[in-house]
Amino acid sequence: MKPGQIEAFDVVIIGAGINGCGLFRELALQGIRVLLIEREDFCAGASCAPSRLIHGGIKYLETGEFRLVAQSTLERNLLLRNAPHTVTPLPTTLPIRSWTGGIVPSLRRFLRLGGKMADRGVIVIELGLLIYDILGRRARVMPRHTLTWGRRVRRRWPHMARNVIATGRYYDAAIARPERLGFECVQDGLAANDTCEAWTYVDLQGFSGGRLVVRDRFTGSERVIAAPVIVNAGGAWIDRINATLGLATHYIGGTKGSHLVLDHPVLLRELNGEMVYFGTPDGRICLAYPFLGHVLVGSTDIRIDDPDAAICTDEEEAYMLRMLGDLFPAFAFGPQDVIYRYAGVRPLPASSAGDPGAISRDHLIHEDHLGHTTVLSLVGGKWTTFRGLAEEVADQVLSKLQRARRVSTRTLAIGGGRNFPKAKARAAYLASLAETHGLSQERCASLLDRYGTQAEAVAAFCSAAPDTALSSLQDYTRRELDFIARHEHVRCLSDVLFRRTTVALEGRLSPDVTREIAHIIGPSLGWDPIESARQVRNTWHDANHHHGVAGTLQPSPETVAS
Repeated sequence: MKPGQIEAFDVVIIGAGINGCGLFRELALQGIRVLLIEREDFCAGASCAPSRLIHGGIKYLETGEFRLVAQSTLERNLLLRNAPHTVTPLPTTLPIRSWTGGIVPSLRRFLRLGGKMADRGVIVIELGLLIYDILGRRARVMPRHTLTWGRRVRRRWPHMARNVIATGRYYDAAIARPERLGFECVQDGLAANDTCEAWTYVDLQGFSGGRLVVRDRFTGSERVIAAPVIVNAGGAWIDRINATLGLATHYIGGTKGSHLVLDHPVLLRELNGEMVYFGTPDGRICLAYPFLGHVLVGSTDIRIDDPDAAICTDEEEAYMLRMLGDLFPAFAFGPQDVIYRYAGVRPLPASSAGDPGAISRDHLIHEDHLGHTTVLSLVGGKWTTFRGLAEEVADQVLSKLQRARRVSTRTLAIGGGRNFPKAKARAAYLASLAETHGLSQERCASLLDRYGTQAEAVAAFCSAAPDTALSSLQDYTRRELDFIARHEHVRCLSDVLFRRTTVALEGRLSPDVTREIAHIIGPSLGWDPIESARQVRNTWHDANHHHGVAGTLQPSPETVAS
């Protein structure tokens, strides 16, 4: 590419969070020449900092957002089918402390008169779950709700607070590796359409004369891009991106959500595969559920103006531990149980609502123009509905380009979810994979859990040359990490530790792990020893003192000290 040469695309998407990655896949499959650009890595911002749930949004019923709940439950059901390698059913329990509590506040919230729900009684919960079942009937794959009270509550939850008189039980879904699913959307798009490109670690420099200018953060090289449609999928940074383009907008009013990962075996046993989803005395909602052998706890909902300043504070950690202790008073919770904590900014629409929890989680698509260039800003949305949002935006883009839709993604499997074996066929699949590549079935099971059916490519790579386990992580091998470095658009060590794998989330990030993986992947990425050492320092700076990218994980002080 000659300096100053203009590269032409049909659409440029700015921001590779899940909305940007999902739209990239959607448009690429329609034969559109798309460029996806991101200032960090794929799903490195708020998209790597959610509650890791694929849910219908039962709490949205309180504000009368039935359309959003209907869409969310449908998309949840579709993801359970299209991405079964990473989206799994999650039985959910609602602790109930009264029979009639919350009736008046729920009516006020439904009528948009304000008010917080400090108590949701049996009547309110039962009505809500009935409506939830009805709205979630399309493409249903999970059981309907049940209600339990009396001694059966004690038998199931022996350590739950004694003032819990009943529980409601329904099903939603969890996503253990959302960052991988976002990346797999990009992979699908690139595989389907070789005219598309995805660039990470590039900074938007400006827009002039119908041209975008971007600069590679590592090489310093600039590229000039032309496209009739620009989609701003920058999440909490949408208004800043628009300002760089030359648009003065005020579309975003984000709130910060923080989460904890606990190493708490006693609570993990009590949960026994279920999530507890419970209200707090101040009207917020908290949750806790099993996650990669630990317990994920969330979340806060705090207004924030600067998404780059989003970190999980000590005060937020103390609040979540205190609320968890109120529900399980027989257990002790403290900072020593926290192996990781993280924060992200929800890209919610600007709102004057006094209660952040009352701001709609639905999405909006704003249209602006810079001369002949159309700029679409994607505000709001959530992990659960990313495919539906991508479909809606793609149809709008196709109309502007006067192009026809080629394929629907409604029943199209994503990445490693393609041909994923059902439970009854799992054993036979693993036996075949093990025999084909000369690996143990235990090793193949680990690869299948991590990569879905893309495990076949990883297994073939691992078995093509001598392979050994890492000294610092016995369940990963050198060839597996080398495969990621060579084939998964890695540019930084943190890409591997935080997003292509769950090493950091599992609380296993250590100096030894960081150095060993840098040593393994460095040669494939062209790093000399100086660059490898710099990557290690930068990774630990991000982990220990993160103030730069909302959504990056932070180890607790105890983990850092180790």
